[in-house]
Amino acid sequence: MPQVNKLRTARPGGTGGDTAPSSAARLRTALTVFFALDGFLFAGWVVRIPAIKHQTGASPSTLGLALLGVSAGAVITMTLTGRLCRRYGSHAVTVVCGVLLSLSIALPAHMGSALTLGLVLLLFGAAYGGMNVAMNSAAVDVVSALRRPVMPSFHAAFSFGGMTGAGLGGLVAGSLSPATHFFLLTGAGLLVTAAAGPQLLRGGRPPATPAGQPVTVAAERPGRMDAGTRRIVVLFGVIALCTAYGEGALAEWGALHLSQDLGAAPGLAASGYSLFALMMAIGRLSGTALLERFGQTRTLVVGGATAAGGMLVGALAPEVWLALLGFAVAGLGLANIFPVAVGRAGALAGPSGVAAASTLGYGGLLMGPPVIGFLADWISLPVALVTLAVLASTAAVLGGAARNTARA
Repeated sequence: MPQVNKLRTARPGGTGGDTAPSSAARLRTALTVFFALDGFLFAGWVVRIPAIKHQTGASPSTLGLALLGVSAGAVITMTLTGRLCRRYGSHAVTVVCGVLLSLSIALPAHMGSALTLGLVLLLFGAAYGGMNVAMNSAAVDVVSALRRPVMPSFHAAFSFGGMTGAGLGGLVAGSLSPATHFFLLTGAGLLVTAAAGPQLLRGGRPPATPAGQPVTVAAERPGRMDAGTRRIVVLFGVIALCTAYGEGALAEWGALHLSQDLGAAPGLAASGYSLFALMMAIGRLSGTALLERFGQTRTLVVGGATAAGGMLVGALAPEVWLALLGFAVAGLGLANIFPVAVGRAGALAGPSGVAAASTLGYGGLLMGPPVIGFLADWISLPVALVTLAVLASTAAVLGGAARNTARA
């Protein structure tokens, strides 16, 4: 399997080492750990946003502006990370960003105003954005090497990590200050990076060995996209944006909608995002089987339509149980759209494709919460959440259009 062999580093003077399949399996395991860590740390930040809001005295709109710091830092870094991956290798960039993300999450708890909070969130967002582009670039290589659509399994790890981070964050919210909680998250992040990082670094090098042999699949692709490829990559990036917008918005506004608009108790309100994340993770675990059976186009179209229906019910339902059901359906619908979109962009254009699609996609993930905040101040939170259904429907339409521009 020549594609798999490219995941290994050529060793001067010999064939060396383990078989390529076992090397790819270990690499997949290490990369899965980093996806889980990414979700864990981000969710740990998300569940303490109410405490940080109280700490800074920010209004919903000023908090929305501060949250834009995460978005801005991520988007700026994402545009550069593709180049860094081509120069230094996506594995090395993933490990470095894992360290930076673990360190930067400690900073928001020490800020006393929305302005300073926004500034440190620039750093947090930069590490988060860089890590996501690098991880997805490495994941595209694994998908190509294994010749199976396993991209959803990596994103399932992100979802399970997010569930764990949110669950633990909820448990300690009443007993630990944000500063202590974030300090513990920093320690956990550094320990996990130290444990999984060496295996990831052994799994690949910068684009070429001293002998000039390419190491990764993505390294063989040109650094610049032609106009036709760029249009297709942007299409998949917009699909990712439409769905990630909903994920980010529900993460940070779902609990408030359940408690403020439907009168749910705090514990029940907090369970809304956990249920959404659980169903998304379950959907992603089954993603490889779905893709192998139904193909990418059907997965995109049906997933977008399902998510739109769930979002609409979740936003406008008059009862808590019905809203929770809507969130669950939305999680199932959204589960595999983002992985498929980013994976297709990476298969077309390597790290540059992943960077372009991720910039749009994660931009939606990070911009959804502040946009919902502004709309909630202007109209109402339930109506603001209807925009999630609109964008999920758009993703379904674009997913169907993708058949005419790229091989499904």
